[in-house]
Amino acid sequence: MAMSMGGADDGPMMEINTTPLIDVMLVLLIMIIMTIPIQTHAVKVDLPQSNNQPQNIVEPEKNKVYIDAQGQVFWNSAPIDDVTLRQYLDQTLQMSPEPELHFQPDPQARYEVVDRVLAIIKRANVNKLGFVGNEQYRNDF
Repeated sequence: MAMSMGGADDGPMMEINTTPLIDVMLVLLIMIIMTIPIQTHAVKVDLPQSNNQPQNIVEPEKNKVYIDAQGQVFWNSAPIDDVTLRQYLDQTLQMSPEPELHFQPDPQARYEVVDRVLAIIKRANVNKLGFVGNEQYRNDF
């Protein structure tokens, strides 16, 4: 710091030299600017996905197994075979909470097919099973 003496009033005149202070502040400012991470300005775009991957048709709330009159088994309106049924049932057991399974055979479906599907469901250890469509048999008995 430099001091300036003299003047007309014969008293000591002290002034602070601010040039080094400004230099230090500029260096600090440059260092802060250099250390700030570069912000990337990205625009999120939802790109279409390819249909090669099978869609997950296991619902988290409830799923429906339907057997038509010809003996075809459906999982939520999609035709499946016994192996796929077991895979879907195993997938539902992994969910928390376990989704309900609604079972609805057609009145004209063969008992053999219904029994086979119920055996698959039992071997999968499904806890929440409900029979849907039993009201159609209300007047039969």
